[in-house]
Amino acid sequence: MTQPHRSPDPLPPAGAGASAALPPDHPLVDGRTATAPLVRAYRGERTSHRPIWMMRQAGRSLPEYRAVRAGIAMLDSCLRPDLAAEITCQPVRRHGVDAAIFFSDIVVPLRLAGVGVDIVAGVGPVMDHPVRTAADVAALPELDPAALAPITEAVGLAVAELGSTPLIGFAGAPFTVASYLIEGRPSRDYVHTLALLHDEPELWHRLLSWVARTTGAFLRAQAVAGASALQLFDSWAGALTPQEYAVASAPHSAAVLASVADLGVPRVHFGTRTGPLLVAMRDAGADVMGVDAQTSLRQANALLGGQTPLQGNIDPELLAAPWEDLARHTLAVLADGQDAPGHVVNLGHGVPPTTDPDVLTRLVTLVHEHPDPAVGAEPAGSPLSREPA
Repeated sequence: MTQPHRSPDPLPPAGAGASAALPPDHPLVDGRTATAPLVRAYRGERTSHRPIWMMRQAGRSLPEYRAVRAGIAMLDSCLRPDLAAEITCQPVRRHGVDAAIFFSDIVVPLRLAGVGVDIVAGVGPVMDHPVRTAADVAALPELDPAALAPITEAVGLAVAELGSTPLIGFAGAPFTVASYLIEGRPSRDYVHTLALLHDEPELWHRLLSWVARTTGAFLRAQAVAGASALQLFDSWAGALTPQEYAVASAPHSAAVLASVADLGVPRVHFGTRTGPLLVAMRDAGADVMGVDAQTSLRQANALLGGQTPLQGNIDPELLAAPWEDLARHTLAVLADGQDAPGHVVNLGHGVPPTTDPDVLTRLVTLVHEHPDPAVGAEPAGSPLSREPA
């Protein structure tokens, strides 16, 4: 049975004005991005062409990314405003995508708060000390708002270049971030995380409350500095049962999403292997649901009662397939997303680092060249793209 949508903060239609909590020079307030195809689709409007961007579009698949990052550590790249802004804009210039995603990492808020963490090549985020005891949680430092200066500066630089192309803010959801804190590094089975969740629920909620406060401040800073939408990534939420998610994770994701609700900026929620959790993730306060490659958009739309804009969900593995196969699959995704209130094309997960960038550019062109049959034609492509899409 379809559950009702309980979003407490419906978004106004595009062009209806943004929240007074945003500064007057914000792109949604001064009009630069208020009617962009991405923002309109996120607000539940059909657009003449489906807007498209791709998770991990700014990254190792681009030679210009590898060039500017040569010899610079990942977290240093995220915290150098000029470099983070440059990497954020690179895929918009190259591919003509309809949005940039802020270049960051889910552990950046931890580093800004003073937690010892690094990103180790070939491994991923590694903590100096895992957080597993009451003393560990009590020792977690509160984020100083002044520490967010590199983030707000980078967002400002990127937004200035992007013009009418929206920037999407980025953060990891509390469950996923907490799993890194508890495990100390990436994990396949989350043994310590699930043990803490079940054996010490009071400590679990104290830890996730800290993560939610830190994440909310990180997301809010990006939005106020100029992001036109926000995406909360719960990459590992699929490891939870629906019952575990409802009790142990949803309240903390809801706290993050509520912390930016007054801004009127569209909020996207995404996780992998989360088909059974879509309704609960939406009802945590999301305006848009990202859908992974394991759940069709038709299934997702039915589960969500046809009331929620969708994002997704081209299978990233097919980026390495023959073009005819990728094109056929992409057109099927467009057809599956046709009945949703709004549809932003994306991948079901991130761009693999071995992807040929020319394939991504060709994919964007394919999406832009297939208009929504319910709407008349309008120009497609980003104003930063080198050639018309």
